[in-house]
Amino acid sequence: MNIFFDHLVWFFKKPEKAISLLKQRGLYAVQGGRHESWGTYNTLTYFGLSYIEFLGIENLAIAEKHGENRLITQIVEQLAKERREGPAKVAIRTNQIEELAIKLKAEGLTVFGPLTGERVRADGQVIRWSLLFPEYAENKVSLPFFIEWEKSDEERYSDLEEQGLVGAHILGLPKLESVGFVVNNLDKTVEIWNKLFGLKLGEEYIDTEINARCRILELNLTNLLFCTPIGDGPAAKVLKEKGETPFLVNLTDTNQNHLFEMLDGYWRFQ
Repeated sequence: MNIFFDHLVWFFKKPEKAISLLKQRGLYAVQGGRHESWGTYNTLTYFGLSYIEFLGIENLAIAEKHGENRLITQIVEQLAKERREGPAKVAIRTNQIEELAIKLKAEGLTVFGPLTGERVRADGQVIRWSLLFPEYAENKVSLPFFIEWEKSDEERYSDLEEQGLVGAHILGLPKLESVGFVVNNLDKTVEIWNKLFGLKLGEEYIDTEINARCRILELNLTNLLFCTPIGDGPAAKVLKEKGETPFLVNLTDTNQNHLFEMLDGYWRFQ
């Protein structure tokens, strides 16, 4: 089963405000649209087909009704109740979402979906997809959710080109090389993700900038990087304040080399 990185969901109270902040760093973002039946809306920044979605709540009364859509459940809990912004969840793309649901249920996971979703774009076009949310009943490790788009990758890339979203960044053609997660137990987490999703393991190494033991799981288009703190530093700070979560965006081909905080998350330009 081929799976691909799709996007990083980043909870943000006012997604439209991310546009100007990203522009200051040379990144181009646009207003995405509204999820009318979920009570949410978004802003998007693309790196080819991999992208970051800044997701906010537009209508809390609608959002609070969605128990089976675990992303909406999570944003209500974190953004509306805890007022906590930042990277929140990773979506992985598949074209076999029904088969994946059966496989994950057989592994003993609780599976929500597939659920259908849609977004009304600013130009009125409706974008459709299906979502799948696997979870461990005992919550032993946080997992990604899965998405299957109505359109093919080729059609979606062509749409991005037509909208001027390919090669639109001021700083050039950055690549979303990896998304970093901070976790309590690196070995256990990597083992579980590897077993469930069949991702190839990279070598373990020490990242001195964030002061953590890290290991890559190779995923088509954008890798997943898992990190456990080994002392004080950015990784330890996030783990203490937010718990296990995505927290780091690694962009390559930026002609820069620095780590910084922005929009309640960490970014590394290389």
